[in-house]
Amino acid sequence: MITLTETIDVPRPVESCFRYVADFRTTVEWDATAVEANKLSQGPVDQGTQFSVRCKAGRGHLNLAYEVTEFVPWQCLVLEGGGRWFTVKDVITFESLGNDLTRIHYVAEFTFRRGLQRLATRFERGFEKMGQVSMERLARALKDDNPPPEASQDTQRRDGKLTSALPCFTRYGYRRGQKTWRPMTADMTGKHVVLTGANAGLGFATAVSLLEAGATLTVVARDPAKAADMQHAFKAETGREADTVELADLSLLSQVTSLSERLHAQSQPIDVLINNAGALFNDYAETAEGIERSIALLLLSPWKLTESLLPTLKNHARPARVINVVSGGMYTQKLRCDELIMTPDEYNGSVAYARAKRALTVLTELCAEVWRDHNIVVNSMHPGWADTPGVQTALPGFRRVTKRVLRSPAEGADTIVWLARASEADQVSGKLFLDREPRTTHLRPRTEERPEERARLLDWLTETYNTLHLNDKG
Repeated sequence: MITLTETIDVPRPVESCFRYVADFRTTVEWDATAVEANKLSQGPVDQGTQFSVRCKAGRGHLNLAYEVTEFVPWQCLVLEGGGRWFTVKDVITFESLGNDLTRIHYVAEFTFRRGLQRLATRFERGFEKMGQVSMERLARALKDDNPPPEASQDTQRRDGKLTSALPCFTRYGYRRGQKTWRPMTADMTGKHVVLTGANAGLGFATAVSLLEAGATLTVVARDPAKAADMQHAFKAETGREADTVELADLSLLSQVTSLSERLHAQSQPIDVLINNAGALFNDYAETAEGIERSIALLLLSPWKLTESLLPTLKNHARPARVINVVSGGMYTQKLRCDELIMTPDEYNGSVAYARAKRALTVLTELCAEVWRDHNIVVNSMHPGWADTPGVQTALPGFRRVTKRVLRSPAEGADTIVWLARASEADQVSGKLFLDREPRTTHLRPRTEERPEERARLLDWLTETYNTLHLNDKG
């Protein structure tokens, strides 16, 4: 047997430290050898939860299966696991030292398979070094002082050409980016997040991650039956339901106004607003308010909701965050305000979707400038190519061709969660993100909008909304 013992003191409350370490998926952020970790069992992390961890082993890899065998919140965590060569028992204890300082004591006992014990003793010093490095990395992760996000030189090079940028949208682009990510350890307890479009796909994956991180979550849904199913799914996956469910059809601006009034009436500041609700409509249709539904849902709705919630977002101690979910499809379109509302004869669902998302990307940049003095950061993100129900329904041909390289909904949603949660994510504003890095907003010169068109967008939104409002009054 080889026994490793390490102790670290970290400047974090004990509850926050325990929650982070107990979710063993985080081992890829601090363990010296882990390259992939997954939670195998459904439900919140507790006694009996199972994980798989893939570790570097010489020139190859070793797969380990772990189970939580003891789970005492804020005090003790025991995991037992094993692989082809050895079994291991990790005992991790947590002690509050006061003043938001926590001592973490780690003991790992490795028992090698028959015939390997004598060979293992030759590598005992290497195991000790591995344990020491892992705990040093855990201490750095929990310190949570990452620098502001910047695009790497490799990313900047890839964004220089369409042919090298598009592969970044795939699951392989996600895994490439993942190799350089810094730990995301911020605890969201006490943070109020409002998320639209949470019942499936990116929104559901985002909600699950935020609930696991301790956020107070308000979700906006359209269908009461789907909202009930969504809550049951949240409970099964995380042990929690969303704290509040608001019902609203966000393609109707009157309901956007009513929603914002209800959120104001809660008298609860909003720390993070995530404008995620959306759909790609292949057929032309107008809403009950008389506007083409793509532009209503994808652009006018998030603009009006964010504007209406400004009093609940501004002047927080730390910057409030607004996250607009866009799409890689917007790279095909140029902002032209007069072409945002398409006629029935010219309507193309993919084009309408892409134009709205291009406008929302530009709106993000404009709002970041206007709201900087209110201590609000506004960023957009696109998820790459993710295998969501929306893609399966609206773009079956695209999915058929790209199915092997599509990201999972959780992979597509990762940057939404990072923008909402990571401490360093509030240090930049007005950027477009993919895989936790700022990205170019144009892959071809012909999509770059004229300055006067950018300046016109806010006026166009106000004029369009006022026209609808006047028609409704009439």
